[in-house]
Amino acid sequence: MSEAFLTPLIASDGDILAVMDWPLPQGSISRATVLIVHGLGEHAGRYAALAHDLNQWGYQVRSYDQYGHGESGGLRGDLPHGERLLDDLAEVVDGTRRNMVEHEALILLGHSMGGVVAAQFAMRRIRRVEGLVMSSPALNPGLNALQKALLGVLPRIAPHLRLGNGLKLPYLCRDPAIVAAYRSDPLVHDRVSAILAHYISQAGAQCIAAAAQWRTPTLLMYAGADQLVSPAGSQAFAAVAPIALVQTQCFEQMYHEILSDPQNDQVLTTLQSWLAALPSVAKPV
Repeated sequence: MSEAFLTPLIASDGDILAVMDWPLPQGSISRATVLIVHGLGEHAGRYAALAHDLNQWGYQVRSYDQYGHGESGGLRGDLPHGERLLDDLAEVVDGTRRNMVEHEALILLGHSMGGVVAAQFAMRRIRRVEGLVMSSPALNPGLNALQKALLGVLPRIAPHLRLGNGLKLPYLCRDPAIVAAYRSDPLVHDRVSAILAHYISQAGAQCIAAAAQWRTPTLLMYAGADQLVSPAGSQAFAAVAPIALVQTQCFEQMYHEILSDPQNDQVLTTLQSWLAALPSVAKPV
């Protein structure tokens, strides 16, 4: 397994973001850099196995703990304001670009909530990125009627009220070992504030509304049996997104964490092939 290096990044407001790098061996030439944006309640360290695979394919890998997650600052599951996750991603992208060689491609890979953050970042063109991968993105978080009613009120009267996120952990992944590790992980939490829930809901809807005008080369992979977010969000996005720019793959039997599924070789093959086909990605020598 690739050795990871954890370094702090001081955000513009003084909070610390924990940044994790999985570099290639010294002397290796990177085909591109992949920046992983994790999901709700989790942290960058859960992507070590994926980082190892990406390293094996010739890609530098970086990730970070989002605000209120993992070893980064902030109340667990909260945001000081609705733009915070995008602001942080911009700072991480800027820092990553400074360490990249000229003309090297930067690919965002976001899972679940991270898929929405990465997609909105690309949609709004906050910084230049050469590609986007969405893994089970929370484009439609699958809110029930009560949750929708609460989101219509709480962000205005109690934006920082934090509640349990209600994730159905048995449906996290079809691998029981992954579910058990998630449950026992001290850096995982189950909190979500009203402002964060509102951000996820609104950002996902905005990405779907903008799908027909999508301009970033994108790989959308989602789980057909997902019960943590609604697959309908990915289906709605794919239905109108330009086929020339957006490749979509549904893994019908899988649960939410497709990258950790017992049959994730199908997912990894799709990811590897898509990355290799990007015009901006350096070809192996």
